[in-house]
Amino acid sequence: MTYEQIRHDKEIGTYIERADAALCALGYTEHNQPHVCRVAEEAGRILSLLGYSARDVEIARIAGYMHDIGNIVNRHDHCQSGAVMAFSLLRERGFDARDIADIMTAIGNHDEGAGTPVSAVAAALILADKSDVRRSRVRNTDHISFDIHDRVNYSVEKSTLSVNEEKTLLTLSLTIDTSIGSVSDYFEIFLERMLLCRRAAECLGLGFRLVINEQILM
Repeated sequence: MTYEQIRHDKEIGTYIERADAALCALGYTEHNQPHVCRVAEEAGRILSLLGYSARDVEIARIAGYMHDIGNIVNRHDHCQSGAVMAFSLLRERGFDARDIADIMTAIGNHDEGAGTPVSAVAAALILADKSDVRRSRVRNTDHISFDIHDRVNYSVEKSTLSVNEEKTLLTLSLTIDTSIGSVSDYFEIFLERMLLCRRAAECLGLGFRLVINEQILM
């Protein structure tokens, strides 16, 4: 099966939607189709830019699409429960054991709590996931009641990942409306994520640079 087939799989789509509903009840930002599809495409694009095989690109896309499925069980340890769910779902669909293993490894290592970029696919998933910071992920329409996560995500007007021509440096560029959220706010909640992104870039043989409002921060 391919990424496109997985993306249109109704059962897997239902689990993603219900996982997002659980996070909505807990007050988290959007983790539904816009997020998982964006992560899938970005993870695949990163590996494609770096010359990885079509198989690795496809595996990264599938891992990206399924990476948050474990939130249907619980937000805590969702990487591990998501990896176990992916094992069962992909085996039922006839995936090769090696492909399942690589997808499980990436899903199980994508979060900053306990994740480590142990493979190229895992590294690409980390970078794609942690760079998806944007206004449209905020569900709370009452700006007065924004918490710091709402404020930071809502303040980000643009987020892009780019690799230089020499394929030596990956840059995460953010444009932030500082009248809504400050750069210090961003680092308060995302510093651990940015350090994980730096390790992920290093796993891919790249340096990591964070640029916010045209200023180099890392």
